Amino acid sequence: MAKMEVKTSLLDNMIGVGDMVLLEPLNEETVINNLKKRFDHSEIYTYIGSVVISVNPYRSLPIYSPEKVEDYRNRNFYELSPHIFALSDEAYRSLRDQDKDQCILITGESGAGKTEASKLVMSYVAAVCGKGAEVNQVKEQLLQSNPVLEAFGNAKTVRNDNSSRFGKYMDIEFDFKGDPLGGVISNYLLEKSRVVKQPRGERNFHVFYQLLSGGSEELLNKLKLERDFSRYNYLSLDSAKVNGVDDAANFRTVRNAMQIVGFMDHEAESVLEVVAAVLKLGNIEFKPESRVNGLDESKIKDKNELKEICELTGIDQSVLERAFSFRTVEAKQEKVSTTLNVAQAYYARDALAKNLYSRLFSWLVNRINESIKAQTKVRKKVMGVLDIYGFEIFEDNSFEQFIINYCNEKLQQIFIELTVKEEQEEYIREGIEWTHIEYFNNAIICDLIENNTNGILAMLDEECLRPGTVTDETFLEKLNQVCATHQHFESRMSKCSRFLNDTSLPHSCFRIQHYAGKVLYQVEGFVDKNNDLLYRDLSQAMWKASHALIKSLFPEGNPAKINLKRPPTAGSQFKASVATLMKNLQTKNPNYIRCIKPNDKKAAHIFNEGLVCHQIRYLGLLENVRVRRAGYAFRQAYEPCLERYKMLCKQTWPHWKGPARAGVEVLFNELEIPVEEYSFGRSKIFIRNPRTLFKLEDLRKQRLEDLATLIQKIYRGWKCRTHFLLMRKSQIVIAAWYRRYAQQKRYQQIKSSALVIQSYIRGWKARKILQELKHQKRCQEAATTIAAYWHGTQVRREYRKFFRANAGKKIYEFTLQRIMQKYFLEMKNKVPSLSPIDKNWPSRPYLFLDSTHKELKRIFHLWRCKKYRDQFTDQQKLIYEEKLEASELFKDKKALYPSSVGQPFQGPYLEINKNPKYKKLKDAIEEKIIIAEVVNKINRANGKSTNRIFLLTNNNLLLADQKSGQIKSEVPLVDVTKVSMSSQNDGFFAIHLKEGSEAASKGDFLFSSDHLIEMATKLYRTTLSQTKQKLNIEISDEFLVQFRQDKVCVKFIQGNQKNGSVPTCKRKNNRLLEVAVP
Repeated sequence: MAKMEVKTSLLDNMIGVGDMVLLEPLNEETVINNLKKRFDHSEIYTYIGSVVISVNPYRSLPIYSPEKVEDYRNRNFYELSPHIFALSDEAYRSLRDQDKDQCILITGESGAGKTEASKLVMSYVAAVCGKGAEVNQVKEQLLQSNPVLEAFGNAKTVRNDNSSRFGKYMDIEFDFKGDPLGGVISNYLLEKSRVVKQPRGERNFHVFYQLLSGGSEELLNKLKLERDFSRYNYLSLDSAKVNGVDDAANFRTVRNAMQIVGFMDHEAESVLEVVAAVLKLGNIEFKPESRVNGLDESKIKDKNELKEICELTGIDQSVLERAFSFRTVEAKQEKVSTTLNVAQAYYARDALAKNLYSRLFSWLVNRINESIKAQTKVRKKVMGVLDIYGFEIFEDNSFEQFIINYCNEKLQQIFIELTVKEEQEEYIREGIEWTHIEYFNNAIICDLIENNTNGILAMLDEECLRPGTVTDETFLEKLNQVCATHQHFESRMSKCSRFLNDTSLPHSCFRIQHYAGKVLYQVEGFVDKNNDLLYRDLSQAMWKASHALIKSLFPEGNPAKINLKRPPTAGSQFKASVATLMKNLQTKNPNYIRCIKPNDKKAAHIFNEGLVCHQIRYLGLLENVRVRRAGYAFRQAYEPCLERYKMLCKQTWPHWKGPARAGVEVLFNELEIPVEEYSFGRSKIFIRNPRTLFKLEDLRKQRLEDLATLIQKIYRGWKCRTHFLLMRKSQIVIAAWYRRYAQQKRYQQIKSSALVIQSYIRGWKARKILQELKHQKRCQEAATTIAAYWHGTQVRREYRKFFRANAGKKIYEFTLQRIMQKYFLEMKNKVPSLSPIDKNWPSRPYLFLDSTHKELKRIFHLWRCKKYRDQFTDQQKLIYEEKLEASELFKDKKALYPSSVGQPFQGPYLEINKNPKYKKLKDAIEEKIIIAEVVNKINRANGKSTNRIFLLTNNNLLLADQKSGQIKSEVPLVDVTKVSMSSQNDGFFAIHLKEGSEAASKGDFLFSSDHLIEMATKLYRTTLSQTKQKLNIEISDEFLVQFRQDKVCVKFIQGNQKNGSVPTCKRKNNRLLEVAVP
């Protein structure tokens, strides 16, 4: 509802003039200035009546979002600002609601944005038509046909990075509901000469670069291709890379689009194989070779490329090689075989490459048509979209430009005819008198080109078909004879004397004065390109290929279907295609999009007035405006006209009760507009001069300002009165609430006072009653006490004689019981903490409780130790067991022991499992590692130390090199007999080995470690666990060790350590080793 309420118009907030029919004054300068002004404000669309003018912005604009689609959906053409969506919506609604077949003609020169415009039209139609799985699939296939055709039919030119090098006409078919059913694509004149040669600064077709950039290595190897562009003669290198274009990503898009459209995997592979074959054809080179008869013959230089092409296409190598060297000419029953020289061989190679690619493109179009064609046979509505090359004027114009410009002449002719026809039909439909409109009719130019007798195309075909020597010069001579007097044909060699001294017109050229301007054509290549000749030997070689796709592309190569009739020329084929297209367009309601290129640099924000002026001339825009406004410049239906201008008349404002036409008549009479400035049609008002419309707009703008002032005045008055009434109401409410609050507060005060008085009275009464009760209680207690004492006295007197004999014993037992009870109650409150190391204990109160006190202390200590032990985990129990073992072994024996008590036993100090340096060592040890520590091994000969990794496992003791991790020694635990150490504060110890064991061949080991206590303890426990025998731990300042066959005494003396914590060892003689410890 919000969108319907906010109604806008083409005339609202207008930048420049949205519809150039209303431009005043009308000339080239005002048209250009209007387009430039709108372009500078990012308004790229402008109307000429129902024609949309689109200026390429060369940048992305936020005007194609889904929200914009909804804005223009089902809206009147002139209701919103100019947009391509408005024309698309108008065409779609006319097709859906009025059952009129539509066609959208998109024209303009290369780089003006025609391809993008056709995409936008198709995307809009896809967005607004019906939904559903099947409908969505059809829409997706129609949209995805674009990337495939662009890859194979578009190329970078000096004017456009994505220039369409073929003409495309797509008929989109709809059902009665307006849902798409399918489509049919027609293509016109692919520029196949681009396959073998590209102008400087341009590229070949996109697909070649996309395949080499985006193909996987596996795919390229399969296609026998390399990624380097410079390897292929058919690819220009100066423009191989295009800024902002990702060929690899585009290749993936094309492969995905082919899959969506319906190409099978083997079909896609076959297409790429043909593309690869075309690329490799360009690498075939020829060399001259003289025969015995003196004739020149061509030979292939390097047959490797030919071999790879034959492997790709499945053609016998000898057959294709002969087709490049010989040509067979058949005439009735005779066959003549002639050799090809080098130039003819290169011509044959290029002709084959062009035909192969051109036929592949036609096959692609047919294959896409098979996928997107409507599957049902119900009656269909059709919308055609024509995206065809624009008018081209280059420095060097050849046969392709001639054909393209001929097509544009035909399109201009039908545009003018249909525009004038549309104007005439609207005037007749509305009952307005029709006046003849003078305009330039380019039928004379079309006749110059297409006349069947003396037209340029007819003479070109005649020249190609006649016997004898046929060259481009003979063709030009014929043109000079036949067309010399034609006012739109110019040639320096013609009979017309006015061109004899025209130096701008070379002798080998002719010039045609098209509707868009004069174009100079170089006659070189016209005959060859029109013949489009492919030697029959090559056709037959292609037909013999085992490659199914290539074989199907050359049906004329089948020997069983040899046709000696000469195939139609390229010019005659294109002429017939254009005639069919024109006939098709005339059966549909036309809609026009005229595309303009603002600059040649393909840059945003640049508007070249000279270039735009040239396009305005050859597009005939000024003439189009004049045709449109020849009678009446503006027309509008009565209802929207009355809705827009009704505020200018008191009788029509704010509501008109009668018919809309009567309201418009009253309005125009009230405004005193001259009657010659307007006419009333059956459903529309026609305004002759734009000044009248602008006058109405100025009056409307002034009236809207007055109405805005009136609305503001009324609104401000309403707002002030509303504010006053609100303030008065608020004052009443506030007063009422305040009185309520005051009464509530007074009531609370009275209530509080009453409660205080009540509390005081109740307190006084309660105290009085309490005093009376206390007095009564004291009287009762006094009487009870007197009675108790009296009874006690009486009882004691009566029973004294019974207790005198056992009184002492009873009193003693009672007293002892009371003392014991008191002792235990006091102990309960004086029990120390549950920490086992807490040595506090309450003092003994009585001497006779000494033994009880000590036993209770012992029991309590045992109990709290048990409680403490119950908290340990298995790992903690193991640690404490080791610590306890160490205490039993070293306490009061080794001076180093006290410093080790507070240090936790960690075992594997070296994280061998985590350190990649020791991976080799880790892999060599399969058992669990109990100790991994770096120790200093003492040399038996000189007492020097070296670092070794000391490893203890469940069954072995190992020594390894610290740097390399290589195991140096391995001693089974059963061979360890004793560990000796001093009683001093050092880490020196000796491991004694069993005599005669393999490990004891060099003698006992001497070590020094910072974790001696831990290592000795773990070695002791591990040995006990494995051998069930206790390891002897000898602690003495002198002990004997076995070095090979000698017994050596190790003696510890007081001295300084030179290497930090490592004891200094010195070999005195063969029988003594002194160890200096601090």
